[in-house]
Amino acid sequence: MSKAVSIRNLSFQYKTQKEDKALYDINLEIEAGQFVIIMGPSGAGKSTFASCLNGLIPNFIKGKYSGQVNILGRNPAKEKVGSIAKDVGLVFQDFESQLFSTNTKLEIVFGPENFNVAKQEMNDIIEDMVRTVNLKGLEERQPATLSGGEKQRLAIGSVVAIQPKIICMDEPTTDLDPLGKLEIFKIARELHDAKQLTVLIIEHETEEALLADRVIIMQNGSIVADGKPVDILREVDFFNSLGLMPLQLPLYFSKLGLSKEALPFTQQEGIAAFAAGKFIVDENKYNAVVEQDIAREKKYGNCILSVQGLEHEYMTGKLVLKGINLEIREGEFVAVIGHNGCGKTTLAKHFNGLLLPSAGTVLVNDKNTSNSTIFDIGKEVGYVFQNPDHQIFSDTVYDEVAFSPKMRGFSKIEIDHLVEEALKAVDMEGYEHEDPFSLTKGQRQRIAAASVLSGQPKIIILDEPTTGLDFKEQIKMMQLIQQLNDNGHTIILITHTMWVVAEYAHKVAVIQDGRLTMFGRTRDVFREETELARSYLKVPPIVSFSNTIGKTLLSVDEMLSCTTEAGES
Repeated sequence: MSKAVSIRNLSFQYKTQKEDKALYDINLEIEAGQFVIIMGPSGAGKSTFASCLNGLIPNFIKGKYSGQVNILGRNPAKEKVGSIAKDVGLVFQDFESQLFSTNTKLEIVFGPENFNVAKQEMNDIIEDMVRTVNLKGLEERQPATLSGGEKQRLAIGSVVAIQPKIICMDEPTTDLDPLGKLEIFKIARELHDAKQLTVLIIEHETEEALLADRVIIMQNGSIVADGKPVDILREVDFFNSLGLMPLQLPLYFSKLGLSKEALPFTQQEGIAAFAAGKFIVDENKYNAVVEQDIAREKKYGNCILSVQGLEHEYMTGKLVLKGINLEIREGEFVAVIGHNGCGKTTLAKHFNGLLLPSAGTVLVNDKNTSNSTIFDIGKEVGYVFQNPDHQIFSDTVYDEVAFSPKMRGFSKIEIDHLVEEALKAVDMEGYEHEDPFSLTKGQRQRIAAASVLSGQPKIIILDEPTTGLDFKEQIKMMQLIQQLNDNGHTIILITHTMWVVAEYAHKVAVIQDGRLTMFGRTRDVFREETELARSYLKVPPIVSFSNTIGKTLLSVDEMLSCTTEAGES
């Protein structure tokens, strides 16, 4: 087959890098028509590699560039980025930055117009793209009014409309609900099959990698593995060593002693392997796990957040929240989950007074948010935004974390103590004099959390705190949040990351189209897979596997703790 991508000895060093490089001697060939997933931890060089494919590096992003990149016989480093876009379409990680037109139709045809596609063809292109990326009926909508998933699909459609021969998507599922993620990969697969595109997807997630023809793993600017998905993904120890999340079923069975060659990937394969190994879930051990859930609930305090008959209607007339009733007790760890655009963030913004009810009441520690100031409610509730850059504004870490206690009139000695304690809690001691904007995203998220902690709120709300972080960073962030909960803070977590919900949340609130459809212990809610699917939610593979054998276990470690061989229990 012909080569779509041929790379020889590609290296790149950003101007800000003094010693390290972003890419080291990359040698790679990708055949035309392949579906390739590129994975690796944060800082592996994945996005840098993508920017080299269409000439953004070195034409716009300057640095020390060497080597040869050949894209369908063309060298993007020697051509204008605009001309190479006809061959290579790039969907950025920050997909919203690509959207600027006044409606969906104009966004889709912007690229073709710039390549002088005939006007009579435009309607056909629009019709084809809205069908392909599932935006039928939204042709006249402004991109800003679309949900995160719709914006993501529009960004893909606007690139595919140019009809490139190669399309590269940089983490295209970051902000999507579980079924939305599958939909993006389904779209990518269909584009690959129907339009004979070469598709490259950069991803942290591993489960969807099974859909690809080939998986490439990067680390520290180099390619460290390259092969068929089943061969790469069964290397669970290798994934752990890189800080990537292994697939749960292969990880579980590898810990039970199965050889690499025998590791299952699907639920059916897992059930067969479980039966063949004569494994069972020990009833007594399972009951002990369930009893731990019950014992934990007995330690909760009084109701700290009460929501009764809550409705919220935006100025556009859209009713977003519809009669929500919810009570959260002191010390609980509650995850709020649901499909994109269902009202999760709108609900959470009522908890700290950023939004007020159109109907109903919200009581925070017996304070009615409708009769209280944001300042008063802010003493009780801290809110860590999804994007830390929407929250951080100071020149130094110290000033950022000190802002809240300063506003509340604490003395200099008290402020110093609160800043010290908050930075200690998020493992960022010693960064007081650093510019927060010079830190990594994971570090900035920790600083944002510290700036909330210093105000000593009883409730902490975190909106998608693991978005954009690799597995190792996600673990670190969730361990921090768990520690805050252990120290007495009530945690409310908004997330699409279902394994995080399964392993850390005590209770789950499911929002569907503005209504609270499920609320209860995580184990009880995750047992109801069919009901969750109606809300576009999908439990982690190990939970689904445990459900098929009659018990609901929430992590690989829980599953292992309850697994025994028949006759041993």
